[in-house]
Amino acid sequence: MADQSGHWISLFSGGKDSSFALYRALERGMPVSHLVTIHPQSDSYMYHVPATELAELAAEAIGIDLRSVYPDDFEPERAKDSSTQGDMEVEPLEAALRSLDDELDGGIDGLIVGAVESEFQRDRIAGVCERLGCDLFAPLWRESPRTIVDAMFESGFEICIVEVAADGLDESWLGRTLDDEAFEELESLAESHGVHPLGEGGEFETIVVDGPHMDRRIDLAFETDWEGTRGGITIVDASLE
Repeated sequence: MADQSGHWISLFSGGKDSSFALYRALERGMPVSHLVTIHPQSDSYMYHVPATELAELAAEAIGIDLRSVYPDDFEPERAKDSSTQGDMEVEPLEAALRSLDDELDGGIDGLIVGAVESEFQRDRIAGVCERLGCDLFAPLWRESPRTIVDAMFESGFEICIVEVAADGLDESWLGRTLDDEAFEELESLAESHGVHPLGEGGEFETIVVDGPHMDRRIDLAFETDWEGTRGGITIVDASLE
């Protein structure tokens, strides 16, 4: 990896993977100056969608400036296929990073992402980094799900499941803490229903409400919304303890 003394930016949703990638970067002493959160207005191939509004509270608890991007001009129905949609979705991220690159003294040295298995996502982010002339740090890439979650749990991450959309995952999973017991159930569902234990296929989404990189925990009040085969939580109130 190239010089780590300049400005590093972390693509941050508040979910488990982006949060843990950020934590690993901070553990290594990488100078993360900004977090960038994309707030999709609809289903996304590139980004975590639910409860991204909590990223601002998480950023406050972490103590790193957050840049929020609301790509309200993105119209997924214009995309001919998933590949085209992914290319379109990366445009607002690249624009935000170019803006930061211009603002920051010396520009951006690198981008941190929580990609695990999605070549669809990683290849597009790598393309952005290549065009910006910066490095890519993807510390979770190709690690086994068990290795990743064990490291999260050992580090003290508290992870809340905020959306589910897969056979085998019912309403009882909404708001549930992703702990070792829950992960063992997900591993069983991987065998019986094909559920990816990290939710790489969009089977579930998460929010990190506490961790060693945060000086305060996010306290949530929410309601659950269930639509027969999928559902999510609606945040009623959220604050830092």
